[in-house]
Amino acid sequence: MPKLSRLIILLGLVLITVFFSYSVWQKEQTLANGSNILIHLAPVDPRSLMQGDYMILNYDISRKIEEEAKKTIEGNLVYTLNDKNVVSFKRVFKAEEVLQKGEKLLLYRHRRRGVQVGSNSFFFQEGKAKNFESAKYGELRVDSKGHTILVGLRDKDLLRLGLTSGL
Repeated sequence: MPKLSRLIILLGLVLITVFFSYSVWQKEQTLANGSNILIHLAPVDPRSLMQGDYMILNYDISRKIEEEAKKTIEGNLVYTLNDKNVVSFKRVFKAEEVLQKGEKLLLYRHRRRGVQVGSNSFFFQEGKAKNFESAKYGELRVDSKGHTILVGLRDKDLLRLGLTSGL
């Protein structure tokens, strides 16, 4: 193998490693420094709710912006929080507007299956599905740019379900 080919392969591996490490670091920063928010889950057909050792999640807020979000692949929505950190959708953010007091941004992405504002699946230990059937809220950490990480599920009374990481 020529020396240049080895150098290109090595450079590619270094770039992949740097990119992966940076991505992990960003997620760790969101977990450590992000704000805790709760997003109401939309009703899901119970026959397809559980599939193996994960739950398909659909957020109520995603359905509210479905039509407008089709215009872009990615964008932000504006939300506020109540005293229990439950998200209340306000509008899809327009680039020229200024946020009002108490308003924050949440990143959304339009995918083939609809609008995604957080993780669309929640994984748990095999055989523990019953612990999560009463889920009504997704518990997420959100950073200042609106990126989210799902950290758990909560019931109608906002109590954590199952074994969570204690966040």
